[in-house]
Amino acid sequence: MYSLNVPVPGRVAALAADLARELPGAYDRRRGEHTLVVKRLGDDAPPAVLEARARELLADRPPFAVRVDGIDMFEEATTGSSPVIYLSVESPGLFDLHEYLCEYFDPLPEIEGDDYTPHVTLARDCEMAAAERLCERDVEPIEWVVDELSFLDAERSNEVGRVALG
Repeated sequence: MYSLNVPVPGRVAALAADLARELPGAYDRRRGEHTLVVKRLGDDAPPAVLEARARELLADRPPFAVRVDGIDMFEEATTGSSPVIYLSVESPGLFDLHEYLCEYFDPLPEIEGDDYTPHVTLARDCEMAAAERLCERDVEPIEWVVDELSFLDAERSNEVGRVALG
């Protein structure tokens, strides 16, 4: 799967890594592996075609603000192991961009379109009681402006390019 993502700033990745340590036995993401998916672009066309189409659509899109402000979880993940504990994200601009891209790239059922929940995954597959305790914690909000997006090749787990906004 090829996707368009918000690069996660170091302070958000550090917070995610620190919090994940409180979930013994969970599968956690290492620093540098944290992502904030804007839109999955699919795998029905060559990556170069998907990237070129996305770049064309993003040519006039403005930068937008993002705020990480809490901890939450998906008790039952749509795919993969559960629960999924994550940093919650607030961003009207991110929602607008996701909605715009859904007009051109089909939304994946149950996770995109109206079901889109932007988040930065901390960990998955941990003891539910530990997840619930962590979700009760307050976190200091972190805000930043997104002025570029990255293309991620999920099959190879690596960033393959970036595109500037504005």
